[in-house]
Amino acid sequence: MLPRHLRLRHSADFVTVLRRGRKVARPTLILYAHRSQHPHFGLVVSKQVGPAVDRNRVKRQLRHQAMLLIDPGSPFDVVVRALPGAATAHGELVADLASAWEEAAALESAREVISV
Repeated sequence: MLPRHLRLRHSADFVTVLRRGRKVARPTLILYAHRSQHPHFGLVVSKQVGPAVDRNRVKRQLRHQAMLLIDPGSPFDVVVRALPGAATAHGELVADLASAWEEAAALESAREVISV
């Protein structure tokens, strides 16, 4: 389970990341990343993904992968929105999250260098 201090829990935090963050799209998900002081992770998995069993499986897979990817050295808030094909793409989902995470981290690092 993802520790409480690493989770986005308030809707205002989700809105901030979704509106101000960088957007990286993949076939099974869309990742939004926004620079912050401490890393946080949030999920959006709608009913379009499938029945509750499928949605919960997708959430478990994404949370587990996020625990492996979160790096305290490069803090940014991340919100992942699962797309309808996420429930049937088991291996693809993990690969898509990893590649989107790397791209978002690179974009956020570039944004920091430009603004300094």
